[in-house]
Amino acid sequence: MRPEQPVGVFDSGLGGLTVVRAMRQHCPHEDIVYLGDNARVPYGTRSPETVKKYAVTCAKELAGRGVKAIVVACNTVSSVALEVLRSELDLPVSGVIVPGARAATKAAGEAPVGVLATRGTISSGAYTRAVAALSSRTEVVGRAAPLLVSLAEEGWLTGEVPQLVVRRYVEPFFGPDRGMGLPRDAHVGCVVLGCTHFPLFHEVIERELKELGGRGIPVVDSAQQTAKDVRDFLDARALRT
Repeated sequence: MRPEQPVGVFDSGLGGLTVVRAMRQHCPHEDIVYLGDNARVPYGTRSPETVKKYAVTCAKELAGRGVKAIVVACNTVSSVALEVLRSELDLPVSGVIVPGARAATKAAGEAPVGVLATRGTISSGAYTRAVAALSSRTEVVGRAAPLLVSLAEEGWLTGEVPQLVVRRYVEPFFGPDRGMGLPRDAHVGCVVLGCTHFPLFHEVIERELKELGGRGIPVVDSAQQTAKDVRDFLDARALRT
């Protein structure tokens, strides 16, 4: 592997471009080859075995294009298929779960971490395990939000529909309404966007959390932390351009 080779990035669709955007900020001189598997999106509703099969196909396609490392810009793949990819490929492979969990644990303090993700990521327990490895006392509250993937792929990012969908998904992060329109007690110290499509709704999610809770609740974008980790592991291997 040589520094001048590109970095490969893949996701089930367009969501992984949020990771590419963050990489442009933190690794501005890297060439990036992006593969978005729009033909089989979404991955979050697929079985783990199917996700593994799709992931290996995508990763081998990128490997065939001469990349020096692969970034799995998909939480669902990161939750069930990273070890398979590492065993199949003679390349560094990084995912988005551990970087997101690290940033979320720091942001939440002593409060639970809320996770918005696909059904596949939530059911895998990947964020629960990743957070537990960092802090045995931090609870994880997961919430599957599959409609947000469909809205993102359709480019439906603003307006009443995304707002109502986001509100429906984040309401369980709060305690019972105290009545008379008063804010609710938050059950979480932060909310991590556990799908790379979800940063496209960052402002909507942030606004709904504040409106429901009466105060700002940190929203953690795993794409940003992933990009920083990619920069660091390329530096550690003397592979950064």
